[in-house]
Amino acid sequence: MSGLVDIHAHLLPGIDDGPPTLEESLEMARVAVDSGISTIAATPHLRSDFPGVRIEEIGPRCQSLQEALNHAGIPLRVVPGGEVSLVWALEASDEELRLASYGQRGTNLLIETPNDVSMLDQLLFPIRAKGFRITLGHPERSAAFQRDPSRVERLVEQGVLLQVNGRALMGRRSSSAALAEHLCREGFAHLIASDGHRAAEWRPITDLAAGFEVLTGLVGVERARWMAAEVPATIATGAALPPPPAIEAPRRARRWRRLFTS
Repeated sequence: MSGLVDIHAHLLPGIDDGPPTLEESLEMARVAVDSGISTIAATPHLRSDFPGVRIEEIGPRCQSLQEALNHAGIPLRVVPGGEVSLVWALEASDEELRLASYGQRGTNLLIETPNDVSMLDQLLFPIRAKGFRITLGHPERSAAFQRDPSRVERLVEQGVLLQVNGRALMGRRSSSAALAEHLCREGFAHLIASDGHRAAEWRPITDLAAGFEVLTGLVGVERARWMAAEVPATIATGAALPPPPAIEAPRRARRWRRLFTS
């Protein structure tokens, strides 16, 4: 599918654990375009163990990368953002939060799911009270959510959006994969992203397209397109979420239902 929008990717060169050089960043962008991605939000880590990420540099670095992409003839749009730790967000000024938001519009923030989610709803409240719509990044990794999915489901009821990594829907069975599938099938997950760090091998940018293919079998083509293109596009631009299409029964479930009703 073309027109995919990836709102969680580490595309900026030499800033965190994404591509170390501009050449590798450009190759990552080429691979992204070839896989069907038209827009990427560059979301470097904003947390204490990545001191090289300076909030005031994210916008200019994205602009510089966009110019390099244009010069190289790579048709990819780059949007500034950040993968924000909860501790960083709670300590940040209003201006720093704006600079960390998607498009630096002050409307949408990507918060990385913390290790300790015991008071997550309460800790997110002051950020939401400032007018930010929060997307929670890869909640399927949380052991606490895996043990009790109702805890993350309650966050959705409060207006928090959930972003599942494409890789969580692929490969071997695990607690993370099981939660990711549950969140998608039951309608709690709003979007998928790559969490890409490289063109290939380690956390490849192609995880979004590959995850989309798996997702279509879980929820149907229209819902998968909503999660891989329409919802992330509204997050990147600060628009309202489009209405969600109905979730179709998984292919396997439809096949078994035909067997039992024939």
